[in-house]
Parts: sequence; structure tokens; C-alpha cells
Amino acid sequence: MDDADAVGMVGNAECGEMMTLWLKFRQEAGRRVIDRATFESFGCETAIGMAARATELLRGRTVEEALALPPSDLVGAEGPLPPIKIHCAQLVEGALRAALQPDKETAPRPASTIA
Repeated sequence: MDDADAVGMVGNAECGEMMTLWLKFRQEAGRRVIDRATFESFGCETAIGMAARATELLRGRTVEEALALPPSDLVGAEGPLPPIKIHCAQLVEGALRAALQPDKETAPRPASTIA
């Protein structure tokens, strides 16, 4: 997204999983809300599916509402995730936090809160 207001990137190419999340905001009733969200992911289909779901869930939410989204919303009806796939939700959450809180540490929540 060329005109993004916020960008979050997590992961690294050496481990084979990276995600970039772009956000565009708009003003709505005096609030700054997410208008569009797009992503690019290098990783497994679970991470790609969760990122796609996140782009839908984020539209119309404020920064505070987006940060408060529980990881279970990213998993959706497919959950709970097997332990080997929990990192997928953490990758999406990390990209979101990196975009919305660029000056803070963007460590994802512990796996026990996602499964």
C-alpha cells in the first residue's frame, strides 16, 4: 500500500517467516479508525489465512480497539491452534503491534493466551 499511514514488519528471512502489515486511517465521527489493511506474508498458509482475517477484522476499528482484539478472533472458527501453529497468530499480532505502537517493544503475547 503506497499511501499507508502505518507499517509493521516482523520476522526474518533467515527463519523463513516474515509479515508486513500496512494500515490506512480515516476520520469517522471525530475518531481515527482503520480504513484499509493489507499484508504481505512469507510463511505457511495458516499465517496467511490469519493475516487475511485480520485485515477484515481491523476495518472500522480504532487503534485501541485493534490492539484489544483477542488472538482467538484471529484464529476464528478454525481454532484452537495446534501448538506448532501458535507462532502464526503471534506473527500477525506482532505485525499489528509494530504498526500501531512503533515506539514500543512489540513482543507478542505468550502462546498460552493464544491456544
